[in-house]
Amino acid sequence: MPGIDKLPIEETLEDSPQTRSLLGVFEEDAAAISNYVNQLFQAMHRIYDAQNELSAATHLTSKLLKEYEQQRFPLGGDDEVMSSTLQQFAKVIDELSSCHAVLSTQLADAMMFPITQFKERDLKEILTLKEVFQIASNDHDAAITRYSRLSKRRENEKIKAEVTEDVYTSRKKQHQTMMHYFCALNTLQYKKKIAMLEPLLGYMQAQISFFKMGSENLNEQLEEFLTNIGTSVQNVRREMECEVETMQQTIEDLEVASDPLYLPDPDPTKFPVHRNLTRKAGYLNARNKTGLVSSSWERQFYFTQGGNLMSQARGDVAGGLVMDIDNCSVMAVDCEDRRYCFQITSFDGKNENPEEIAARVNQSALEAVTPSPSFQQRHESMRPTVQSRPPATRTSSTGSLGSESAALSALSLDSLVAPDTPIQFDIISPVSEDQPGQAKTSGQLGRPKTELAHLILLFVLDSILHQLFIVRFLGSMEVKYDESPDVVYETMRQILAARAIHNIFRMTESHLLVTCDCLKLIDPQTQVTRLRFPLPNVVLYATHQENKRLFGFVLRTSGGRVDSRQTSVCYIFESNNEGEKVLMMVILVSDLEEQSRLIAASSRSNQSSGEGQFVVLSSSQSEDSDLGEDGKKKRESEA
Repeated sequence: MPGIDKLPIEETLEDSPQTRSLLGVFEEDAAAISNYVNQLFQAMHRIYDAQNELSAATHLTSKLLKEYEQQRFPLGGDDEVMSSTLQQFAKVIDELSSCHAVLSTQLADAMMFPITQFKERDLKEILTLKEVFQIASNDHDAAITRYSRLSKRRENEKIKAEVTEDVYTSRKKQHQTMMHYFCALNTLQYKKKIAMLEPLLGYMQAQISFFKMGSENLNEQLEEFLTNIGTSVQNVRREMECEVETMQQTIEDLEVASDPLYLPDPDPTKFPVHRNLTRKAGYLNARNKTGLVSSSWERQFYFTQGGNLMSQARGDVAGGLVMDIDNCSVMAVDCEDRRYCFQITSFDGKNENPEEIAARVNQSALEAVTPSPSFQQRHESMRPTVQSRPPATRTSSTGSLGSESAALSALSLDSLVAPDTPIQFDIISPVSEDQPGQAKTSGQLGRPKTELAHLILLFVLDSILHQLFIVRFLGSMEVKYDESPDVVYETMRQILAARAIHNIFRMTESHLLVTCDCLKLIDPQTQVTRLRFPLPNVVLYATHQENKRLFGFVLRTSGGRVDSRQTSVCYIFESNNEGEKVLMMVILVSDLEEQSRLIAASSRSNQSSGEGQFVVLSSSQSEDSDLGEDGKKKRESEA
């Protein structure tokens, strides 16, 4: 190696500028060495960390390979050849893991320890000596300055002795510190070469030792094993490539053949229906009832197995039994919200009469949607003739039925609703001309003051009791009796049964507006009035006994100019809220409207008898006679 530069220790006492300049060069070199060694230390530390990670990862790999035979794979779990091969690999990798662990230990001792010692001990010693030397140099300069300020004319022996002692101590300290500092900087020139070469030497020796251990483990027997495994891998790869090519060809053929089947309705001439299949499978939409009149469709996979119809959801391992189809009837049905619908009906007996089967299906549909099945049982034993009774104005399901129990017990189903009565499922405006109770708008300007006050009262009530409800129209039908809530119950039963039998599930949604004189069905989109029911003509209303969202009322109308016969029609609705809230609002509005009519009638009676307002008006007229024409005009304008 070339000669190493040194600081002259013998010139430390003189402390000349040339010595200080040379010291600055050595200090700059020490700073550069410190910066470079820090970078080299980080790089070697990464090697050491990577080796530790490699050793841990190799050990983990060997552990997982040993646990392969304990795994339970759904496919290919019993491959003994694969298990034995992986066990052999686990053994070899475990030996390599041990070699990696030894290499990690050697790197820690031979590479990381020397460079760490140089970084933490030697370089920090240089920094410490530099700080101590700087302090001693500053103290020496201060002592020399004090000594130079001593005056020869007024010498004080005591002060002179103190200053002299201070100069002696500071100079001695600076000299000793400077010599040790120079010695450390000179030694650093040797240590920096050792600190960089020794870790590299340890790293190479550790790697050579690792390779030697690896060569001892990789013997000829292992090389033969690896050669066999490589041949097996190549065979599996060629087999995979052949299989992939076959599958790609199959995919192309299926795409061409299945292109017409992508249509929802394939051409039956190209794909004829197979009617002799012993097994049928595919996806179907099954309808599930979620309420009395509402339903939802659920898509599921169905298949036949023997004489059973099975269903299987996605993700299920096996299917479940739906029904025994050996003794079932299948018929096509029409649905408004689905295409290609058919119905499977299961029966208990064999070889039954088709008419009896159809009757049973009809009865099952009726019982499935009948909200009050006990109604017919309640009236089967009560068949006497209907007793005549005076007509009632209105009847509500919340009213007392104690006084009417004798009359209601004599009713029958035929007396409430005539058999074969047609049911109206669409909204059609009722006959509204010449209906009693409808107010005429013509001639209102010439009404008396009492009727004008009645109209003002109705306007105030209408602005206060203006209520809007969201309802769905289920249907309506003419009834023969309109004085018992049972009429509404029976109408509900027949309408819901008819909807279920004919698969009518679509309902028209409207807004039911309750005003002081009528009920209005308004289109939510166009705000056009679809139906108008005058309150004086609504003679009966009731809610369902179990499903409180169902309610209905009976409207009594006249037949018009040609047929003056009065008819009663029952309308059934389903509300988002409870039907009782709707009917309670109708009852409240009806009562208030009736009270306003009574007040208006009382006012007209008082006016005709000369009392009440007539007296006040008379008093006003007598006062006007004393006011003159201008006073009368002013009083009339105030009125």
